[in-house]
Amino acid sequence: MVKAKKWILAAEFAGEPKDSNFKLVEEDLRALKDGEIICDAVYLSVDPYMRAHVFPVGSCIIGEQVARVTESKNADYPVGCLVQMYSGWRSRTLINAANKTATEAVHLLKVTDLGKLEPSLALGILGMPGMTAYFGFLELCQPKAGETVLVNGAAGAVGSAVGQIAKIKGCKVIGFAGSKEKCDWVKSLGFDHVFNYKEADINKSLKEAAPDGIDCYFDNVGGSFTSKALQHMKEFGRISVCGGISVYNDTKPALTPDAFMTILSQQLRVEGFIVTRWWNRFPEGKAVMKKWIDEGKIKYRETVKEGFENMPQIFMSLLKGANIGKMIVKA
Repeated sequence: MVKAKKWILAAEFAGEPKDSNFKLVEEDLRALKDGEIICDAVYLSVDPYMRAHVFPVGSCIIGEQVARVTESKNADYPVGCLVQMYSGWRSRTLINAANKTATEAVHLLKVTDLGKLEPSLALGILGMPGMTAYFGFLELCQPKAGETVLVNGAAGAVGSAVGQIAKIKGCKVIGFAGSKEKCDWVKSLGFDHVFNYKEADINKSLKEAAPDGIDCYFDNVGGSFTSKALQHMKEFGRISVCGGISVYNDTKPALTPDAFMTILSQQLRVEGFIVTRWWNRFPEGKAVMKKWIDEGKIKYRETVKEGFENMPQIFMSLLKGANIGKMIVKA
């Protein structure tokens, strides 16, 4: 028997996650059968959506990881090769690679050749966050050269990529982030206007940066920020709703102005999305993003923390804005 560890949900979230919500347990992995592999986690992802996702108490915390094959009875996945998969917060995973299924594991893929780039990017700019930015912005907002784009959470893995893609498409880009360090980095990416939402008046800032209004709004934050941003949308503006990190820990609904009258009067197109709708087009998006990285048009940052045993603390720090770019856990 091979020993493995996993983090499970010990109690349902109520407000901000706490240590008591998580429990580290051991499990035994049986001997391999034909077609199966065992993978050891190398890099694990923590993402805001994990807080919003509802899953049963006692189940493994969800999430994606890059792992190395350490035992194999499958010639297509030899020992030493790198894979990525949604196997959750597990230190070691047994997978039937022949039909790409496993207990609580889905979407098994080999990590594509990234050249000199770190494999961790398969979880960031060249993974789900990068594809969220690429498809969620281009497909839903359909930006045109000369238009004005607003991005909140602009120093995060998704927001920073959205802003850079908007600049590639010839747009004026306004970003909001939560510290001077974050704002300085976002400015270095080429954003036209960057504001610290903790210090700046949002309405005043948007009037200053977009006196004629906003064409495209990519929303990672939700809540009162979005209620204010809607008032600055142009007629027929487009809004891509990616997330609502500002409200994930709320225990009661926020008292904010009714957004729907603005949506009605301005005839806005608003669409929420989950990036897996474009799963079969990920290779296309990854190829374009890799090309933009190689050409110097897209830059990225990672906040790398160490220790599988520290997963809950790292996740909780992410929800408080401790990351610049993609937060990664090095197992």
